[in-house]
Amino acid sequence: MIDTLIPTPTDTAEPAVEERTPKMSARDVKVFYGAKEALKGVSIDIHDDRVTAFIGPSGCGKSTFLRCLNRMNDTIPSARVTGTIELDGEDINSAAMDVVQLRARVGMVFQKPNPFPKSIFENVAYGPRIHGLAENKSELEAIVEKSLKRAGLWDEVKDRLNESGTALSGGQQQRLCIARAIAVDPEVILMDEPCSALDPIATAKIEELIHELRGRYAIAIVTHNMQQAARVSQRTAFFHLGEMVEYGKTSDIFTNPREQRTQDYITGRYG
Repeated sequence: MIDTLIPTPTDTAEPAVEERTPKMSARDVKVFYGAKEALKGVSIDIHDDRVTAFIGPSGCGKSTFLRCLNRMNDTIPSARVTGTIELDGEDINSAAMDVVQLRARVGMVFQKPNPFPKSIFENVAYGPRIHGLAENKSELEAIVEKSLKRAGLWDEVKDRLNESGTALSGGQQQRLCIARAIAVDPEVILMDEPCSALDPIATAKIEELIHELRGRYAIAIVTHNMQQAARVSQRTAFFHLGEMVEYGKTSDIFTNPREQRTQDYITGRYG
């Protein structure tokens, strides 16, 4: 057992059937920036009944891998991705995959809240409008309200939907970005250090929201905060120097890791 200050994960509400068909499946995924290999053969499954956390020191490849899951690395000219990533059995890197539709199905919440310079309403309505998810104004209003409620923000903003989203506090802006992501009814939500710029109270609200969204969406979260990974996830993957060193139940990773590098990181010997 490892003596740390990290709370013991509980893996609460673990499904009775241990393994089911994964929502997303990655096999031997490598990422190159020019000649530099940034990610070295990562294989992992992401399920829709649990939160999967990616942990590891800065520059270890965890955010690079997360961006592979909705092809955000396509926006980097020097990036090249090899291996296979499937969403419900479909190869997301195939020529037949519509990248716009992929990013609607696999939403992303970034490290720094990035609301559009539009009203709160228009921030959430933007995706459903361009994807044709509402036939009229009342349907669009219903989607906005439902999304803001799911993001735990409705009661705070329902009387000022026409105000700018950028006028909200940092924590509210991040929940607005989550509402914007879920407004297009995604299947997977990727979160890249969503609490790193937030205070403890706002962080607690985001973590509570992750618990509430679990089961409705497959969720993968990158975090530098090991306590946060222990609190919100049921599975954890440890990355180091471009490799995925270890992956398993969060409780096992934090209390009884198989790899020495994992133990050294968890106990603060490096990172």
